[in-house]
Amino acid sequence: MDTQQRHWYKLGVLRAMEWIVLGIGSAAAIVYGVRRHRPARTGAWLLLAGAIVASAAGDVLTALNRPGVADVCFYAMFVLVTWSLLQLTRVGAILVDRARLIDLLAFACSTLLVVWVFVIGDAGRIGNISGAYVIGALLLLAVVARVLVAVGRNLSAALLVIGAVGVLVSDILQPLWPGRLSESGFVVLYLAWGAAALHPSMVRLTEPATPRASPWRVRWAALLGISVATPPVVLLIEAVHGTVGDGVVIAVAGAITLLLTITRLTDSVTLNGHALTRERGLRQASAALVAAADTPAVDGAVRAAVAKLMPPGAIRSTVFAIDDRQLTLEAMPDPEAGSPPRSWWIEDVDHDHDHATLVCPLWLEPLAVARPSGGALILVGRRDTLTATRDTLEVLAAQAALALDRISLVEAVGRRDSDLYLRAVIRNSADIMVVIEEDLRIRYASPSLRELLGADDLPPLATLDDLVHPDDGNQLRQAFRSSGDGVVFCSLLRADHSQVLVEATYRDLREDRLVQGFVVTMREITQGRGPDEQLPQRDNLDELPGRVNRRSARHKFRY
Repeated sequence: MDTQQRHWYKLGVLRAMEWIVLGIGSAAAIVYGVRRHRPARTGAWLLLAGAIVASAAGDVLTALNRPGVADVCFYAMFVLVTWSLLQLTRVGAILVDRARLIDLLAFACSTLLVVWVFVIGDAGRIGNISGAYVIGALLLLAVVARVLVAVGRNLSAALLVIGAVGVLVSDILQPLWPGRLSESGFVVLYLAWGAAALHPSMVRLTEPATPRASPWRVRWAALLGISVATPPVVLLIEAVHGTVGDGVVIAVAGAITLLLTITRLTDSVTLNGHALTRERGLRQASAALVAAADTPAVDGAVRAAVAKLMPPGAIRSTVFAIDDRQLTLEAMPDPEAGSPPRSWWIEDVDHDHDHATLVCPLWLEPLAVARPSGGALILVGRRDTLTATRDTLEVLAAQAALALDRISLVEAVGRRDSDLYLRAVIRNSADIMVVIEEDLRIRYASPSLRELLGADDLPPLATLDDLVHPDDGNQLRQAFRSSGDGVVFCSLLRADHSQVLVEATYRDLREDRLVQGFVVTMREITQGRGPDEQLPQRDNLDELPGRVNRRSARHKFRY
């Protein structure tokens, strides 16, 4: 080996070391970014790291003058990158609807076939430029650009596009003007893709997204049709000219185009089937919720609908709470944010990116007065499934809230009618009847109570404690706290500050759908006394004349 050869060998070794440093550094940056930011799907980024390693190996072999093995590494790099980017088109990734991407890939494949047969030919090169490299870089750039369009403003996706542009530029310029300047595009590739994984926006590229309806357009259908028709047309042209010299290439391109077309049709059929399943589940849930007469029936209808809408094993737990007090603080929206959104996510303390918690409030703003307690439907399951069915679950929660509001309104109307009926029956009765809420607030009192107290009307929002002597307050509250029916003796304060002793018989009807409270019947035991007159002791109540007379009458007419 002469001096010049040793010089070129040393330069090649130094250049190889540079590519090794760039390749390993970029791949390490991707792995570090995955471990730090923890995206929902790590496979796509790890494949991208593998593509970087393959590209670096190809550059090292090129620097060491091993072009044949280097081509294999570069081809492997394109395969890994394509596989990585296609991972983003899986159901639940950022490209939920991959129809447009498949159309572009089919068209790129047919274009590759035309360029290969009619431009490149048997040489496989355009001058000193490798046609395979240029077409592969163009295909790579198209897929990355599609990802950027789908995700919108995202620095990580923009860096991926910059790296793909660098590969395309260097594949064109490097054979024409060999040197460090023409190879700078490959350096841009390593730096840009490594930085793309280090930026926090890389999480959005694999984050589950809500499916978006893609309307049918003639131009996309025509593009797919041209792509499918291109291989037979190329074959026909070669056959007309007498010799089919690219039969294998045409067959491979036709098979790839046909496979992409079948995938496109399969996706359309699958999405349509999922839409029909959700529509059928919502229709059945609507029928069950309309027929529901109480809260347990609504709960059962919602759980049955969730079981039909979700695939088996996708949901860990389902919570159907009809009151905000049954929810944790994490499940409640920010009170300063105004009306709650249709749904929101709860952060997972275990950092499990495959599973998530979705909260759908049972809240309809126009009917909030009917059921102000709120509530929510809380689902814990796979993030991609919940994301794909988020709109459906929001509709289901709204229908459940509507059913609960309807039940509340019907019960409110029933209670109002019950109160009106009670008033009409006992308006002219001498019996004292009171209907009170669980917090002892008086909901209805017969006119005879006002006559007994000597008051024109009761104070607004009055409670039974407001009418009872302070010494009897604790006794009265303890009696109503105990479940069941009972009798209690207490003193009522009249308007002239005198007291009257009554026997209050109460019935616990809080579980009754119409009453939902206590019904109290009072009987006067003593006539009104002055404030200085002493009432008889509780132990001597059985010796009062009225008590003796009633007891005697019960003994007489027992049989």
